[in-house]
Amino acid sequence: MSPADPTNNLPIASQEDVVLVRQAVRKASVELGLNLVDQTKIITAASELARNAFIHGGGGRVLIEQVHEADRKGLRLTFTDQGPGIPDIEKALKDGYTSGNGLGLGLGGAKRLSNDFSIRSEVGKGTQIIITRWKG
Repeated sequence: MSPADPTNNLPIASQEDVVLVRQAVRKASVELGLNLVDQTKIITAASELARNAFIHGGGGRVLIEQVHEADRKGLRLTFTDQGPGIPDIEKALKDGYTSGNGLGLGLGGAKRLSNDFSIRSEVGKGTQIIITRWKG
């Protein structure tokens, strides 16, 4: 799975795309050999982040990559959008915070389900979230 492969750089422009992202992440996690618990965690996080990109970011993209560092392998997902951005990231990561009608578990939940989590957001320019789940 290379970054140039168009099957791992997917648009998120509809609810159907959120389902397609979930299916692509499931396929990639199985190919990598993640156990069922790790598959479930990365798929759940991907679903939350894809949904956020669609609903709050006005759509975006996800890049799905297998990564190899030293003696470990993992699955890295990079979500980007050109939406309104997140004015207070710390607040947005807290459980219960929502800017919409959700439960407020999306960003914080995705962070807990990932081994590595980074977020960059600029108001008026968009958001990038990168998560990685390492093969246990």
